[in-house]
Amino acid sequence: SLFQLKLWNKYRVSNIPSLIFIDASTGKVVCRNGLLVIRDDPEGLEFPWGPKPFSEVVAGPLLRNNGQTLDSNTLEGSHVGVYFSAHWCPPCRSLTRVLVESYRKIKEAGQKFEILFVSADRSEDSFKQYFSEMPWVAVPYADEARRSRLNRLYGIQGIPTLIVLDSKGDVITRQGRVEVLNDIECREFPWHPKPVLELTDSNAVQLNEGPCLVLFVDSEDDGESEAAKQLIQPIAEKIIAKYKAKEEEAPLLFFVAGEDDMTDSLRDYTNLPEAAPLLTILDMSARAKYVMDVEEITPEIVEAFVSDFLADKLKPEPI
Repeated sequence: SLFQLKLWNKYRVSNIPSLIFIDASTGKVVCRNGLLVIRDDPEGLEFPWGPKPFSEVVAGPLLRNNGQTLDSNTLEGSHVGVYFSAHWCPPCRSLTRVLVESYRKIKEAGQKFEILFVSADRSEDSFKQYFSEMPWVAVPYADEARRSRLNRLYGIQGIPTLIVLDSKGDVITRQGRVEVLNDIECREFPWHPKPVLELTDSNAVQLNEGPCLVLFVDSEDDGESEAAKQLIQPIAEKIIAKYKAKEEEAPLLFFVAGEDDMTDSLRDYTNLPEAAPLLTILDMSARAKYVMDVEEITPEIVEAFVSDFLADKLKPEPI
């Protein structure tokens, strides 16, 4: 039913079974990884399982690969990349190679930055082998409870995941993997999210995370995608700010898509008309699309399209 679909979308459920705890008085999500909570805390001693600060969850000794231990409070005052990864996973290994270089560049630029490896390896030996390639710190493999708590804290659904925290331990971005691969020189570190992204091979995975507004433009025309970005940016910023004030994630991601093989295959897959400019909202997980095919796209049109979508006034077409 539509109501069920809305719940799936609202809570961005990507796999089942999923158990999400909500504070009924505010409607806020208390915990996304309810199944892990119940496994880790069968007696309910930690109820109501709300998010704890990073410094509390990570508290304890950390390792370097030379066997040296240090206390987790040495992370205080640094940006931290919390890196969920494992040697058995090929995309993890290739990200680690890039990340070692990024880490070096960021440190050489004089930034306070540390990476914390949270292993999903299947044995202490493979953890040791993998960690030997890493110049940063790790949660000891034997401390399964702490590794699990960190997974829970960030609702980790797949690896590799790199979550970048500011010096207070608050999340800057959950998309560290995309950012590192997109910004090899680390010029944009610490990668504060941009309100509007240009759709690329590496960030296209975000299309699966929930509803996305995608404005397709004719990028043969120089400056067209920049103009499209300028058009959407104020609307995106307004929505992001509105939800941030409620301490919620924005209900839409915003993209501008030019013309390339990836965009062509996206248009084919979602069965979109050839037109450019073409204003769409694509919701991959719900297999739904909303299409606005007009001659000229103005801020008013985008604004109305977005607010109608958020008010459930638009009729979805199937993807």
